[in-house]
Formats: sequence, C-alpha cells, structure tokens
Amino acid sequence: MSGMRFLWPGMLWLLLAAPLLVAAYVWLQRRRKAQVAVFSSLSLVREAMSTRQRIRRHVPPALLLAALLALALGMGRPSAVVTLPMNQKTILMAIDVSLSMRATDVDPDRITAAKAAAKSFIQELPANVRVGIVTFAGTASLVQRPTSDREALLAAIDRFELQRATATGSGLLVSLAALFPDHGIDLEAAIFGSPSYDPRAPREARDRVPGALSDGRGSPAAKDQFTPVPPGSHESAVIILLSDGRRTTGPDPLEAAKMAADRGVRVYTVGFGTVEGTSATFDGGWTAFLRLDEDTLKAIADITRAEYFYAGTAADLRKVYESLNNRLVLEKQETEITALFAAVAAALTLMAALLSLRWFHRPA
Repeated sequence: MSGMRFLWPGMLWLLLAAPLLVAAYVWLQRRRKAQVAVFSSLSLVREAMSTRQRIRRHVPPALLLAALLALALGMGRPSAVVTLPMNQKTILMAIDVSLSMRATDVDPDRITAAKAAAKSFIQELPANVRVGIVTFAGTASLVQRPTSDREALLAAIDRFELQRATATGSGLLVSLAALFPDHGIDLEAAIFGSPSYDPRAPREARDRVPGALSDGRGSPAAKDQFTPVPPGSHESAVIILLSDGRRTTGPDPLEAAKMAADRGVRVYTVGFGTVEGTSATFDGGWTAFLRLDEDTLKAIADITRAEYFYAGTAADLRKVYESLNNRLVLEKQETEITALFAAVAAALTLMAALLSLRWFHRPA
C-alpha cells in the first residue's frame, strides 16, 4: 500500500479537536489530584499515587483518543494504491508445436513437459481468469477461444499435434486477433500473403497486397478501428509466448510485437530448451540441429514492455509459469480504505473498554 491521499481533505479539520481533547483531559486530571488531597485514608492516597496505577489510568483514554483520530482520518475518505486480485483477466497462451518440441533434452521430451506445465498453470489460475490457447508451427491456429472452462482448456492441450516449421509471428498475430476481434487484423494476408505485407500499415494500403481480405462486395474491408496506446498499458489481457527454436517462416515476429505494443498488450516470452543448441533425430531418421533464438524472444518482450524467461528444464518451466501466475492475476489500483480506518477505530475503542473494565471495573 502506498501513495495515500484523501478524497475529502476538508474533513481533516476534525483532527484539530485532538489538542482540545488532550487539554480537557489534563484539566480533569489536575482537578482529580486536588480532590485526592482531601482523602481521609492514607492507604487510598498511596494507591492513587502509585506509579503503576497512574500509568494504567491513562491507557484507556489514550486508546480512545487514538480511536477518535482514526475516525477523523476515515472521515477524509483515505485512498491508497494497493495490490489486489484482478477482477477480469484474459491470458492468451501461444505455444510452439513445431517438430523440434519432440527433442528429448528435456525429460521425457519438450512437448510433454510443456503440456504438463501449461496444464498446471491453467489449473492454478483464479476461476475468473479467462484463457485462450494458440498453437503455432508452419502456421498458427486458435485451438481454444478465451474461456474460463478449465476442462475445455485441458482437452485443447491434449489435442496438440506437432508440425513442421516455426512461424512465431503468426502465433502472435492469431493471439492478437483473438483478443481484438473488432480490430480487423487481416490474418489471411499476414500469414499467407505477399512477403511485402506490412501488418501495421493502414487497411487501404494493404488492399493492394495479394491475398488481402475484402468485405465480399468487391470493396475493401473496414479499416482497423483502434487508436494506438502506450506499450504495456492494456491491463486486462496479456500474451504468454513459448518457443524452443527460431522462426523459419511466416511474418516477422518483431513486426507482430509492434502491433501488440500499439494495442498496449504485454507479450511475456518463454525460451524453452537449450541455448547452446542440440541435435535431435525425428521420424524418418533425419537429424536437425536445434537452437533457441533468445535474441528475438527478448526483443518481443522488450517491445511490449514485458519480460523474457528462460526455462532449460521441465522444473524451470514450472517455476516460470508459477512466477507468471503471481504476476498476472494481481494488479495495483487506487482503492478507498475508509473501512480500514473504521475497523482500527473500533478495535481501539473495544480495547480501551476491556482494559478499563479489567483494571478499574468500569467502562472507559
């Protein structure tokens, strides 16, 4: 909790009553001492003047004063920036299903470890968090639209099929299209169109690109209806992209990352596998050298104001997902904390009454 401010600062004038209350209490104590002087019993005088008794006598009133100060502060309607669970969050998981995920440098193999970690991540998310799943290899597919149905998500993961090639940019674009279906992201032109296709260009410029979509009436489809926002400013949705290799086909992932940045979406990237590279043998007896492209993954995270994580083992991957779980389901927001001050005041008042009854057999 930080940055406390008051929505009704004018009510803080009530705090000026505190010195008056202290002055009234001091006057009453002096008057009481004057009355003690006429006590007929010396034992009563000694009891009244004992150090322990004098200290105890002031504790309940001090607690009451603190309670009144807490109430006065509460009247000013204090608010502060606190960390709270997200009311609504959508997470798109873009997972590499290229043939390199069959490599066994991760026990028992990369794809099995990745599926197990993804399932664990989903099951530990709060129930109100919606998750969508995109897979990418030579192209990309939305295998599960964002949903809070955990069984549907786990079933979608079980259906993963490995394919040739790695189109990291396609995975990002399909994820963005799932998050922003009204932005007119032209997936057909982006993924299957001309190499000169620029996914960030205005729609009217893209109409000249072979493969661009139209509205079915021979006229260009509607222009993207969105205004660019600061990178990382979209708080209700994020993308987690996991890859174990290098892009071999499809649109430039850095251009796709810039599209995500324009929409304020953070793309947290996870590099899975061996940075130094490893050889793997696939069906048919052919062997390939596999190496993680950390530079691109780090650049994607940097462009979108997110973070890059490296996972060299199945245990590392589980830890990465646990860390992301804690980061993504909490948010900082300004919240009124008047109730907290009221609760403190009530607790102090109750404490003052209980101590007064225990020590002096009367309420404070």
